[in-house]
Amino acid sequence: MDLLSTIMNAAGSGGLEKIGSQFGLDKSAVEKVMAQVVPALGQGIKKGTGSGGGLGSLIGALQKGNHQKYIDDVSNAASSTAVQEGNGILGHIFGSKDVSRNVAAAASTQSGVSSDVIKKMLPMLATMAMGALSKQTSGGSQLSSNEQSGEAQDLLSSFLDSNNDGNTMDDVLNLAKKFF
Repeated sequence: MDLLSTIMNAAGSGGLEKIGSQFGLDKSAVEKVMAQVVPALGQGIKKGTGSGGGLGSLIGALQKGNHQKYIDDVSNAASSTAVQEGNGILGHIFGSKDVSRNVAAAASTQSGVSSDVIKKMLPMLATMAMGALSKQTSGGSQLSSNEQSGEAQDLLSSFLDSNNDGNTMDDVLNLAKKFF
């Protein structure tokens, strides 16, 4: 199961409403934003793990953090601690606030939700993405055990690329079709 599907399934029917209530959005608007933002987070994670030490850093973060709590109960992702942690995650994934702003602007154009609202949602969605990764990789242990053989990157890519074609953008388009 890919990153967006894992988050959507974990949020369930009531979870999306909980997320939306934090920002004055209905379930449909949350789905549209997530369909734009979560794949961008996945691309950032994939890009970051491809560089020197990036995969090891991700594995360390997954093993040390208690990220699953953000996916097990999405209301945890709305706490001030989670927002602070999410901002740190965004810094690692995107590298700069400018990239986060660009992601929010692009998601706003596609979803019709204000970029200011999306900027506030980004830390929450980043913690949920790490929670989904943690859940899918057993707290990073699956990645760690496959790191030496080189299979960890393949495992991570399979999670970030639902049809394993090496391109996550087609997955974004296919998911977006479900919501629009």
